[in-house]
Amino acid sequence: MASEILLIDDDSSLRRVTEYNLQRAGFTVRCGNGYVQGRQLFGEKIPDLVVTDVQLGDGSGLDLLSDFKEAAPDIPVIVITAFGSIEMAVDAMQRGAFTFITKPFDREALRLLCNKALELEQLRHQTRNLTNEVNRLTGTLGMETVNSAMAEVLERAVKVAGSDASIIIGGESGTGKEVLARLIHQHSARGTEPFVAVNCAAIPENLIESELFGHVRGAFTGAVKDRKGRFEMAQGGTLFLDEIAELRPELQVKFLRVLQERVVEPVGSNHAVTVDVRVIAASNKDIHTEIQELRFREDLYYRLSVISLLLPPLRERRDDIPALVHHFLKKHNSPTAVSFSPQAMELLVSYSWPGNIRELQNVVERCLILRTGNEISAGDVGLDAAPADVGIDIPPAGISLPDVEKQLILKAMGLSGGNRSQAARLLGIPRHVLIYRLDKFAGAAGD
Repeated sequence: MASEILLIDDDSSLRRVTEYNLQRAGFTVRCGNGYVQGRQLFGEKIPDLVVTDVQLGDGSGLDLLSDFKEAAPDIPVIVITAFGSIEMAVDAMQRGAFTFITKPFDREALRLLCNKALELEQLRHQTRNLTNEVNRLTGTLGMETVNSAMAEVLERAVKVAGSDASIIIGGESGTGKEVLARLIHQHSARGTEPFVAVNCAAIPENLIESELFGHVRGAFTGAVKDRKGRFEMAQGGTLFLDEIAELRPELQVKFLRVLQERVVEPVGSNHAVTVDVRVIAASNKDIHTEIQELRFREDLYYRLSVISLLLPPLRERRDDIPALVHHFLKKHNSPTAVSFSPQAMELLVSYSWPGNIRELQNVVERCLILRTGNEISAGDVGLDAAPADVGIDIPPAGISLPDVEKQLILKAMGLSGGNRSQAARLLGIPRHVLIYRLDKFAGAAGD
């Protein structure tokens, strides 16, 4: 469907010429002859783009711009005028105009500006949709992640969704690798085509080749008819291969050929089948270690990892845990009065979460089922008393206990946002003891 432009200009001859040129460029155009009619047409139906003159017979195009941006903040508006000035351009941009162009203008220049404005708005729309969907399915709906590592992953995913490049997603189990793969697919040009997911670790070795590439009748015992493989099932769409590192070496060679040649040979067949599939792979193993140990082909890795995304584990995005907890409370339809006590929340924040977001969601659901009151206490959480992974390594040269203590205090102060009382609770020590330690490590942190 052609994008719709609302063109507003009180110069009837110029308006007709501009309308004609925009229609020839493939746009649908509605025209207003001034401020009042422009507002009326905008109110009847919000267009995809507004092109308005500044000097209108019954009002100002800049005031019209402000009205439109108030009603629809994301609407792109191109301002045109014969009375261009730096001051007017600055005013237009401050009011939210996409750009500013002076008369007389080349029709091709206006067409390009219209296309650019519409493409940018479409990209912003896709970005919002992808971010919101990632937030919904990973538990961050209703908030912008405050964790920089997670924010970088989401931003990178948005950028690559529109490409057709192969992607490899790393991250521990439970961090949402398949969720991210599905969202990239949904917001790609292949979004209306199939998304086929395969867990390579869940399929027996003797069946994985048939699952991926298909087989013909009689290829092996039990092959009573031809069967398409996952590559053919995903034709035109996306094939998601989870736990890619579990593929045995000889199958990795065949898989590499598929990526290079874009053809598959069903088991038992001598005929190649052309496939048009985007591949997104994932692994909870360190692929670089697998390559060094000769368990994964380096050339296959480079073929897959045109784009690499790494989802951080929950213990590295503890600052998102309170919002995640509130989200899961809502998701499981908890009464509004139900909440976690400060001590319970501190326990959730300080826990190491080996099962990541999946484990956190299960804990919240369990607490809701077993709670005895509206406030969920630390005792109700029921987590094992396993220490949090604080990420302190002992170097070959050793490390002193005071240095370890200092690192723990700095980490607690960071997690608490500099709040000494909360940091003391995270460390399980009285506040005055923490203050003494902070004074001892003067300058390490503050309120």
